[in-house]
Amino acid sequence: MDFDDFYRDTARRLARYAYGLTGDPVEAQDLVQEAYARAWQRWRRLSGYDDPEAWLRLVVNRLSADRWRRLGIRRARAAAEPPPPTVSAPSEDVVLLVRAMRDLPEKVRRALALHYLLDRSIADIATETGATPNTVKSWLFRGRTLLAAALQDAPATTNEKEVARRDR
Repeated sequence: MDFDDFYRDTARRLARYAYGLTGDPVEAQDLVQEAYARAWQRWRRLSGYDDPEAWLRLVVNRLSADRWRRLGIRRARAAAEPPPPTVSAPSEDVVLLVRAMRDLPEKVRRALALHYLLDRSIADIATETGATPNTVKSWLFRGRTLLAAALQDAPATTNEKEVARRDR
């Protein structure tokens, strides 16, 4: 029997078996795929076995056990770590800025993020994006202009409302 025939005859059964072990169809498919990859690498020797499908089941068993072991280690490690610090909600200004950034063209938004959030130079941005430095400058200018217009049209933030109340 060649490997292709063996695969066609056993793949569905092995997939059902792996699904029974894991309860997760995607994980079962990954285990079966790995088992067949290992079987293919050893096919000359494996094809001489009385029951090569039993060897595949053994591989799936071991891979499944390794998966559960890794999950247990991750859970134990996560339980031992202190909870992450709480992060305060973003200010209204940040929310408005992010909302305005979403409306910008992708190249302009990327240039602004690289320049202002990652402190990248115009030359670095040009190299990373494959654009000329003058194009990057135009993206930054255009982005600042569009953001200023969008933020000017945005509703007043909490701080602006408080200042307006005090000025009355």
